[in-house]
Amino acid sequence: MERGWRKPSTSMPSDLERAAGRAFTARYTDGRSAAAATVQVRLDERGIAIAIHGAEPLIWPYGALSTAAPLHAGAHDVLVRYAHQKGATLFVEDGAFTAGLAAAAQHLTVRAVRIKHATPWLWAFAGVLMITAIVWAMNLSPARMVAHLLPDSTRAALGAQVVRSMSANRRLCTSPDGVGALARMVGRLSEAADARKPFRVVVVDWGLVNAFAAPGEQIVLTRGLIGQAGGPDEVAGVLAHEMGHGLELHPETGVVRAMGIAAAIELMSGGSSGMLANIGQLLLQLSYTRAAESEADQQALRLLRGAKISQQGIIDFFSRVEKQDGSGAGRVDMLRTHPQIAERKRIAASVPSYPATPALSEADWQALKAICAP
Repeated sequence: MERGWRKPSTSMPSDLERAAGRAFTARYTDGRSAAAATVQVRLDERGIAIAIHGAEPLIWPYGALSTAAPLHAGAHDVLVRYAHQKGATLFVEDGAFTAGLAAAAQHLTVRAVRIKHATPWLWAFAGVLMITAIVWAMNLSPARMVAHLLPDSTRAALGAQVVRSMSANRRLCTSPDGVGALARMVGRLSEAADARKPFRVVVVDWGLVNAFAAPGEQIVLTRGLIGQAGGPDEVAGVLAHEMGHGLELHPETGVVRAMGIAAAIELMSGGSSGMLANIGQLLLQLSYTRAAESEADQQALRLLRGAKISQQGIIDFFSRVEKQDGSGAGRVDMLRTHPQIAERKRIAASVPSYPATPALSEADWQALKAICAP
């Protein structure tokens, strides 16, 4: 039985009951010529039955019908088309026929058309609700999800801009022996990180005690940080922490969160040089959340263990800068950008010990300390 037809019964709609079996006069075009013929049509259980003088009767099944306009209550005429007879039309000017057709082929009604058009929006709304529920249930960050979509080229450009912003009016330290020593430390940690791309670490000739993770696996250390450290393991601990931020895409997430999804979409297409410069300055002002610091710490402890470098170095370093901050306020910027140091030291100290060797040889350590020498 064709879709849309309801067989007459005691519960049959009265409009269909009145129209069923009754003959209506209509104007019919076959789609091949412009001429229209007067025909008789009926509504039966198969569809619209069309009686054409001197030709075989036709049946247009309800499920293959369409109308020029949706059928509504009170309509007095209708122009009907048949999907399998291209160009053919049937025009009936009778309110009883229109009402009967609406009852027999309800997909042609205004209500059905509205539901059809609304369905994609309802599915889209349901999808948004589902995604929101998943994000909430899994404690996911929409900003981090977008950060993962940033192209590597964009991330690298952002990182390069941060390095330029930090080194503005300051020189990069490039003593060959120091650069070589730093590369060996970075290589040892990078191997443990198994990162998708190698980290690039530069040292800026700046007395402030600080370290900064930039997008695109790029990290900036200051001369002040290396000079304040009591040994290579302390620098390795700080470096591992910053690498942890990079592995978790915290710098990129900070960009998306601070600038919004629209700006992130522009970044995906390359962004402008002015935008990149502004983001470089913005990243220097961002501080990480408590959760991000915890994630970076966990990554750092994993990297130090994998590289067989003692976690005691990071504990000693933070103890050192805490004391230095008490006697020389304003010099240890790391305490501003990396809060909750006491708690983080406690967590690092709770990790069971493991076989470890110094992060650098004594000769390499001396070379690293002199990396900013003229």
